[in-house]
Amino acid sequence: MRTVRQSIGAPALSGVLGMVLSLALPPLAAAGVQVAFEDNVKSGTIVIRTRERRLYLVLGGGRAIRYVVGVGRKGSQWAGKSAIEGKFIRPNWAPPESIRREHPNLPKLIASGSPSNPMGAAAMTLSGGSYAIHGTNSPKSIGGFVSHGCIRMYNADIMDLLDRVRVGTPVLVTR
Repeated sequence: MRTVRQSIGAPALSGVLGMVLSLALPPLAAAGVQVAFEDNVKSGTIVIRTRERRLYLVLGGGRAIRYVVGVGRKGSQWAGKSAIEGKFIRPNWAPPESIRREHPNLPKLIASGSPSNPMGAAAMTLSGGSYAIHGTNSPKSIGGFVSHGCIRMYNADIMDLLDRVRVGTPVLVTR
């Protein structure tokens, strides 16, 4: 599947004003950080540790890129093996029936770019279910137990990860 990147962010701030604002405001994204990672997992695999609320892209050689994520809340967590099935920039969102039962006023489709679309800048669907790794329109939710089972990332982080992986990338979710 071809992934098309669109401009989604505001222009970067520069100069003294940018430096002052960057000190005064919390970051909108906690960019992935390269860390030591010892696990018996093949290079290129995405490992999501629900308890830690962290996603790791395994680089090999005892290293990985670590991202902070939002994960399933109590009763919505899952564990297992999957793979990236599709990659989408600024996707529309069709709420699953389970979410529509909980929120009956939700429309059947929420358009890309809508403030009520929870998919954010991009999404990578996972095989074997109705879950995805996606951006968010609610950055304050990152780091929490907040979703119906999807993995939420800062928009800048999902764009970074999207560029690093391909359709078919293995995904391992642990509790």
